[in-house]
Amino acid sequence: MHIIVCVKQVPDPETPASQFKVDEAAKKVVPPPGIAPTLNQYDANAVEAAIQLKEQHGGRITVLSLGPESARDAIKQALSLGCDAGMLISDPQFEDADAWVTANVLAAAIRSLGEYDLILCGRQASDWDQAQVPQGLAELLGLPAVTPAAGLELQDGKLRVKRLIEDGYELLEVPLPAVVAVSNEANQPRYPTLKGIMAAARAKIEIKTAADLGLNGVERKVSL
Repeated sequence: MHIIVCVKQVPDPETPASQFKVDEAAKKVVPPPGIAPTLNQYDANAVEAAIQLKEQHGGRITVLSLGPESARDAIKQALSLGCDAGMLISDPQFEDADAWVTANVLAAAIRSLGEYDLILCGRQASDWDQAQVPQGLAELLGLPAVTPAAGLELQDGKLRVKRLIEDGYELLEVPLPAVVAVSNEANQPRYPTLKGIMAAARAKIEIKTAADLGLNGVERKVSL
């Protein structure tokens, strides 16, 4: 079983309010000095869900991210928890990519990975809270999507997902491959072991550019 987990590096949500500043002209958050960005918390839930499925059914997990070279740290954090391989798509033309661009780039990267059984994402990113990329991925790849998921298990080759709704949850059976956006109700992410941290530090993260993926120029839209 091959599980792909899409993750994002975000500003540390524990950053003190006094250190949070916005460049109004550039419409960007100014990185606070001395506070490193971190793995999006909802993505940590998606990583944990993938690891639990791997522990129960075997297989491998590939972690995928779009961002600057510093986003390798988010991938390595996932590797330290038990994921197997990582790929970073990093290219200046993808800087400040919106949800549409992000979904297109990630979809191209997923296609380059060959066969897969399941794509997991966090339900949303803590920086923009848009929750659009998982559905965009599913549309671009022609896959069923479930979001937000409070639990998932694999039975008889199909995925059973507990999907959150306004007044509780509903149980869905989803054919694979599929895209599932995992919520924080699904699990409690584990802490890395010393062995995992050391293995992640030695791991080589594959880096792809727009040219590597056959992507042309991007202006809030990617031409494939």
